[in-house]
Order: sequence, then structure tokens, then C-alpha cells
Amino acid sequence: MTSASTDLFRVLPKPQYTAEEEEVPHHAQQRGPRIVGAGTLDESQIVLRKTAPPPYGQRAGWRPRGPEDFGDGGAFPEIPVAQYPLDMGKKSMSGNTALAVQVDGEGKVKYDAIARRGHNDMRIVHASFKDLIPLRQRADAGDINLDRPSEEEVAASTERTKDALAKLVSGAVAAQKPKNVNVGNRSEPTFVRYTPANQMGDNTRKNDRIMKIVERQQDPMEPPKFKHKKIPRGPPSPPPPVMHSPPRKLTAEDQEAWKIPPPVSNWKNPKGYTVPLDKRLAADGRGLQDVTINDKFAQFAEALFTADRHAREEVKQRSLMQQRLAEKEKSQKEEHLRMLAQKARDDRAAAGSGSGRRGSRTSRSRSGSYSDSEYSRSEDEDEEIRERETARKERQKEEERKLRQSKMGAERRVQMMAREQNRDISEKVALGLAKPTPSSEGMFDSRLFNRTSGFDSGFNEDQAYDKPLFQAHDAINSIYRPRQNMEDGDDEEAAEAEMGKIQRSGRFGEALGKGTFKGSGDVEAREGPVQFEKDTGDVFNVDDFLTKVGEASGGGSGKRDYGLQDGGGEERASKRARVDEDSD
Repeated sequence: MTSASTDLFRVLPKPQYTAEEEEVPHHAQQRGPRIVGAGTLDESQIVLRKTAPPPYGQRAGWRPRGPEDFGDGGAFPEIPVAQYPLDMGKKSMSGNTALAVQVDGEGKVKYDAIARRGHNDMRIVHASFKDLIPLRQRADAGDINLDRPSEEEVAASTERTKDALAKLVSGAVAAQKPKNVNVGNRSEPTFVRYTPANQMGDNTRKNDRIMKIVERQQDPMEPPKFKHKKIPRGPPSPPPPVMHSPPRKLTAEDQEAWKIPPPVSNWKNPKGYTVPLDKRLAADGRGLQDVTINDKFAQFAEALFTADRHAREEVKQRSLMQQRLAEKEKSQKEEHLRMLAQKARDDRAAAGSGSGRRGSRTSRSRSGSYSDSEYSRSEDEDEEIRERETARKERQKEEERKLRQSKMGAERRVQMMAREQNRDISEKVALGLAKPTPSSEGMFDSRLFNRTSGFDSGFNEDQAYDKPLFQAHDAINSIYRPRQNMEDGDDEEAAEAEMGKIQRSGRFGEALGKGTFKGSGDVEAREGPVQFEKDTGDVFNVDDFLTKVGEASGGGSGKRDYGLQDGGGEERASKRARVDEDSD
């Protein structure tokens, strides 16, 4: 390596100028303190610290840190850091707000320094228990000066107060005075010596005069004498030139592209034009929009299709599995039945082989008796099975009837019980359970029918049912009376005799209201159709039952009665009705 560098120095020519031989011009020589490196210092040299910023060209990597780095100038724009010359714009750093511990003459800590923070020394701050004691009752009352102030002190305090109040009042008054009127500043008069000049060939001697020039008084309310008119602004600087491409001939495609459809509103059409749909769609601008369909729709549809396919496969496999299980169970049952039949055949064959030693007659007679006993036993078993099934069905119907009755209301349950006891119509009429058939006369208002212009005027004369059937009392008596016997001499007497004969007979006693059951003998004979009366008496104690239920629900205490609680168990058992499924 050394030989190579030596050869290189030999080959290169000798430099024409060197740093040692170069002489620095006189005007470029450094004056004053010289900046040297730390390695070139010796003990005899004095180091001068330079606080000014380095000159231009030597500021690479230098950053101003303190106010002395800026010298007498401002910030350095070429240095991209935050700079605060003379601490301008620099936020003051909040110092420590902790209070120093202070003690009094006795060495006790002054805790009232916290309360006195932010106040001057002349401010009276009460921060101890002694401040609550009156001055005349304190232990150091003799050291406190309680003398009245002198007249000089009172006058000085009064003067200070007056000056402070006058300053406040003058400031408030000055704020209300006009600010642009300047009538008080008048210049002093000026005296001028005036010597008239010779005019028109007059050469006589003229006397000098002293003239006093005084500024004219200005009227503050005088309007302006001159109107300031704005001069039009001059032309601006010429616009920059716009470079255009050379003109070219428009093609048919360009002309077609520049055809802009007229605006078509979806809300206004003042001229009433009929706008075609294609023009309306073209003006809508929807053809210029790029419709993008999200890929999530395809993914969602694919996921639904896959899930549906998997579900169908699972359902198919489940059905196949259930079918196989059913077939397996069926085959097991068939196998079990086959084994039982085989066992029965084996037992029968074993029994037949054991009795084969006897004669044919005995075997035939025994086989016949065995078959008869087996047949009778099978019939008895079938009869028992049928009885059990019948009892089971009756019990099921009874439970269903009880369930329905438990869900019924009180009134409905009473009607149900009355209907279950198989009473005839006369008993139901006497008990007030039969409801009268609603008449059609009160269902419509006769004022709604225009009879004067319809029926009474001859319209629809051949209608046989234009009047009520049982409206006349004579018709009712004639219907419910036996037909007159035309052979007798007196028709009316014959009818009365026939009616008495019917009443005396027991065949129509119940139909005429004179039945044989208890309580029907005192009923009067009817003259006309059956008329039902509402029974106001509480036959089945329904009102008492509802009262008990209301008290139990309102009071919130005690026992609740469900159903009819008045009768005993034997009475309810005797009145229990057997209702078929069809009757419900």
C-alpha cells in the first residue's frame, strides 16, 4: 500500500500553489480575537468566549439557544427552528407556586401566609382566632393605638377620596363628549407690516400700516364645501397570454358530443310540453353515472344458496335415517311376532305329540273342548277390553267436560247445569231459563220505510206477508182455540165445550202450564202463545257466588270459592249430568 501511494506521488506533478506559501491579502487578514480549535490551545493563551452568532457560511449545525445568540438582531430565517429573540412571543414559564415557610419572632410558622397571598401589606386580612376578639378585650389592648386621627390626616384622606371620585366622574363625562369637533384650538393673531406699492404711476409716498391677521371662526355645524369624488381606477396590468392550440375542424362526432339536451324539470312545465321519456331520462343524468354493484350481494346470494343446499341435504339425510329406523323397528317387531308364532307352533306340536298315544275319539273330543274353552276365553277377554275402552272414553269425556266448565263464567255454568238436567220446556219456562224468541217488530224502525209512496199507494199489492202475522188479538184467540164444530147448533158454545174437555184431560196438561211437577199447579191458564217472564229470584245462588268472589278479590285475603259451594257433595253428585260430546 505504501509503495503504491509513493508511486502515485511521483507520477503526479508538483502543485503550483500551496497553503503554506499562499499569502493572505491585507484586507482579508483577521483582526481581533482569532477562533482556534481546542487542541491548539496552550496554557499561555487567553480564551475569549464569543457570544455573537457565527458569520454567514459557518452556521451549519448551529442553533440559537439563548437571547445572547441573537445579538442585536432578530431571528434567522434560514434556521428552521422555533426562535424567540429577546424572548418575544415566548410563553412565560410558570414558576413554582409553592410558598416558602415563614416564621414569626417566636419561631412559630405563619400559616396565614396562604390567606395573604395575592394581597399587599396594607390589606387587612383576618386569618387567626385573635381577630374574632374585640380590640378592647384583647390581652395586648394597651399596645394598640385607638386614638382618633388628627385633622390633618382627615383632610388628607378627604382630598385623596375627592381626587379619586373626580377622576372617575371626569372619565365618564369625557366619554360622552364629541371627539371630532375641534373649536377650541385657535391660533394666536399675527401682526404684519403692510406697505402699499406704487400703482398707476402714483409716486407719492405711502405710509406703512400694521395689520392684525386673525383666523376666522369656524362653524362646527357647517356642511362640507367640497365633494370628494372617487376617480375611476386605472386599467390593471395586462392579463397573461393564453396559449391556444391551432384551430381544427370539428368532426361529426365532436358535434354530436357537444349536443347538450335541454333541461327538463320533474316538477315544473309552464309551457305544457309533452316531453318524451327518452328525453326526460337523458336530462336526468342517470346515464352519466357509473353504476357499481357491490360484490357483497353475490357473496350473500352464494352463501344463501350454499346454506339452502346444506339444509336440504341435512333434511334428506334425516328423513332417510328416520325411514331406516322405522324399517328396522318394523323388522324387529315382525321378527318378534314370528318368534312368538314359532314358539306357539312348537308348544302346540309338543302338546299334540304328547296326546297322540290316546285314541282318535278322545283326541278329537279334547281338541274340540280345548278349542271351545279357548274361544270362550278369548271372547271374555275381548269383552273386558271393550268395557275398559268404554270406561276410558267416558272418563276422558268427563275430564274434558270438567275442563270446559272450569273455563266458563258463572252465568254460563248455571245455564249449562240447567241444560244438563234434561228439563222440558215447561220446566225451563217456570224456572226462567228459556229465552224468548226475539221479535222482528222492534228490530227495524218503521220510519225508515217510505210507506206513503210505496205500499200504501198500491205498490206490491199481491204481497201476502206485508203485515205481521199475530198482530190482531182476534187472530191469536182463533189460533189457540179448537176449531169450531159446524154440526152443533151454537158454534161458540161448542168451541168452549171443546176447550174445557181439552183442559180436563191430562194429555195436554204440561203444554197448557198445568204439569205434574212441583210448583206448576198454581200457574194460571194461558190465553195465547207462551210468554216468558224473567225470574228475579236467585235460584242457583249466583249473586252470592259473585259477591264472594268480589270480596275475595277486593280484600286480597282468604279463601276463594270456585263453582257452586252451597250444596253438599251428595247433592252435587246426584245432580251431575251426563252430557254427550254432541250436546256441547
